[in-house]
Amino acid sequence: MSEPMDDDKYSNDKGSDSMTVWKQECQNYDQHFLHTSLLPAMAIILLLSLVERRRRTCACERNVSCLSGRFSIVVPVDFTSTQENRWSYAFAFGAVTQHMFTLILTISNPLPFTLPPYLEVFMYMAAAIKVGVACMPLFICLSTSHQLLGGVLGLLYAVFWFSLQMWELVWCSDSTAKKGGLRDYVFDHEWLLDLPNLLCLGFLVCRFGFQIVKDVLIWMKKLNKQDEVTKEHYKYVERLLRRPAERSVQKSWFQKNVYEWDPYFKFPNRIITTVVLSFLSLYMMILLEQVVTSYFIFYDGWHRNLTALILPSERVNYGKYIWYVTSACAAFSSLIHISQVLVYYRKQIKSLWAGEKKYLPKNYKLSPNVSLGGLLQYPGYQIAFTLWGYLILHLAMFVGGLLFVNVVVHPIVAHGFLHWLNYLIIVLANFFVVLAVTGLQRMLIHMFFLQDKNSPLDKDKPIALNNRKVFHNINYFLFFFNVILGLMSCVERLMKSIAVGLMLLSRIERTIMPRGFENLDTSYCTWLGMIVADHHHSNPVLLCFCHLLHEHTLRKVQTGEGTFLHSERREKLRARARWLLMYTLVRNPTLILMRKQAQKNKIDAEFAFAWAVANTSYTPAI
Repeated sequence: MSEPMDDDKYSNDKGSDSMTVWKQECQNYDQHFLHTSLLPAMAIILLLSLVERRRRTCACERNVSCLSGRFSIVVPVDFTSTQENRWSYAFAFGAVTQHMFTLILTISNPLPFTLPPYLEVFMYMAAAIKVGVACMPLFICLSTSHQLLGGVLGLLYAVFWFSLQMWELVWCSDSTAKKGGLRDYVFDHEWLLDLPNLLCLGFLVCRFGFQIVKDVLIWMKKLNKQDEVTKEHYKYVERLLRRPAERSVQKSWFQKNVYEWDPYFKFPNRIITTVVLSFLSLYMMILLEQVVTSYFIFYDGWHRNLTALILPSERVNYGKYIWYVTSACAAFSSLIHISQVLVYYRKQIKSLWAGEKKYLPKNYKLSPNVSLGGLLQYPGYQIAFTLWGYLILHLAMFVGGLLFVNVVVHPIVAHGFLHWLNYLIIVLANFFVVLAVTGLQRMLIHMFFLQDKNSPLDKDKPIALNNRKVFHNINYFLFFFNVILGLMSCVERLMKSIAVGLMLLSRIERTIMPRGFENLDTSYCTWLGMIVADHHHSNPVLLCFCHLLHEHTLRKVQTGEGTFLHSERREKLRARARWLLMYTLVRNPTLILMRKQAQKNKIDAEFAFAWAVANTSYTPAI
C-alpha cells in the first residue's frame, strides 16, 4: 500500500515542480519574447541597410561595384519636423509601449556578467539598447525608401510579434494553475495590458499590407507617386497672401473655448506620437494601479484598516469609495492635460510663425543646445510628467478626500448637520471678520480717501488722496492688525500655490515658476527649446521658399542653363571667365582702378583706364 502512495506523492511533487517552472516561464515571457526577436530584427536591419546607398563611397569599395555605397545608416523615425506616416509611427510606438514598461518595472541583467551596484546604470543602458534593437524593424520598415521591401519585411515582423503575443495569452491563461500573491494576481490580469499592444500590432499589419499594395500599383504605373512636399505648407502661404475677409465668420462655443479645426495645419509626427503614447501609458498606469488596488481590497482588506484608523466608529468603507472617485477625477484631469498639448502647441508655433514671441519669456535667449536638447528630450519628458502627474495628483486628491470625510462627513453622520454647522460657523467666524475688515478698508478708501472723478465719463477715481489726516490715523491703527491679516494671507497663498502646482505638474508647456525664474524649470525650458527648433525647421514660408528655389535650380539644370559649369573643361572655363572679366572692365572702366593688381602698379592702371575711356563709349553695365 505504501508504493502507490509514494508514486502519487512523486507525481504530485513532479506536477508542482512543472507548475512552478510554467509560472516562471510565463512571468519571464517578455524577456524571452525580446530574445527571440533579436535575431530576425538584426537580419531586417542589415538587409535594409544593405539596400540603402551612401552619397560618399570609400576607395576600397570602388573595386566591387555591387557593394559601392552599400550598408548605409537607416533612420528609424525623424522627430524633427516631418509629417509623413504620423499615425503609423504613433501606433508603432504603441506596439512597443508594453516593452518600455517592462524595461522600467522588471529590469533584468542582459549582460553575461554581473556588474557591481555602482555600475548598474550600464545594465539599464544595455537593456534599453536590447529593447531598441528588437523594436527597430517596425520603424525602419516605415521610413525606408524601398517601400515594397519594407512593407514585406514589416508585415512579416508585425505578424510574428502578433503571433507571439496571442501565444502568450493562450499559453499563460491556464485556469488550473494555483496562483497566489500580488505578482500572480497582476499576471492574471495581464491580458488587459496586452489589449492596446494587440490593437496597435493589428493596425501595423494593415498598414504594411496597404504599403505593399500601393507600391505594387506604383510599379505597375496604375498610381502616381505623390510629391514628398506637404500641401499644407502651400495652403498656409496662400492663405497669408489672400485678402482678409470683410465679414468675420461666426464661431461656435466649442470653437471659441475648446478647439477650432485648422485645415492648413498638421501636427508633426513627434507631437502625434507623444500624445498617443501618453494616452496608452496613462491607460496602462491606471490599469496597473487599479489591479494592485483591487488585490489589496479583496484579499488584504486595506480599506477597512485605513477606515478604522481614520474613523474608528464608522462602518462604511469610505477609503474604498474615495480611492475610486479620486482615481476617476485624476484620470479625467490627466486626459484634459494631454489634449491641451495639441492646443498649446498649435497656438504657440503659429504665433512664432507670425513673428510674435508673446508666449516666450521676456529674458529668454535662444540657445542651439537647449533647442536641439528639447527635440531629443520632449517626448520622454511629456510621458514621464504625465504619469507622475497622475500619481501625485491622485494621492493628493485621496488625502484631501480623507480630510473632507474626517472634517465634514463623519461629524454630520455622528452628531447631525446642525451640530456640524454650528461648529463650522464658530471656526469661520474669525475668517468672516477678517473678510469684513478687508472689505471695510476698501470701502473707506473708495468713499473718503480718494478724490472725486475728473470727468463723469471716467470709470475710476484718480489716485489722489483726500482727508489725509484721517487716512494717516487709520493707517497707523490698521498697521498692527494687517500683520495678522498678512499671516492668514500667507497661508492662503501657500495653499493656492500647492493646488496650482499639483494641477499643472504634468503640463510642461506652462511653467510653475514665477516670472524671472523660468530657467529653473527644466521641463519648461525643454518645451521652449522644442518649440523654437520646430519654428526654425517647419516654418511654411521658409520651406516653400526653399522648395521653389530648389525646383527652379533643378529646372535650369534640366533645360541646359548653367550646365557649362559642370560639362566643359577647365581651359574653356578659364577662357570664358577671362573674356567675361575683360568685357566687364571695358564696359566699366572705373572698375580697373579698384582691382588689386591696379593698386600695385598705379601707372599701368592709369594708362589702361585712359585707353578704355578713349577707345570705347562709356556705358555702365546693368
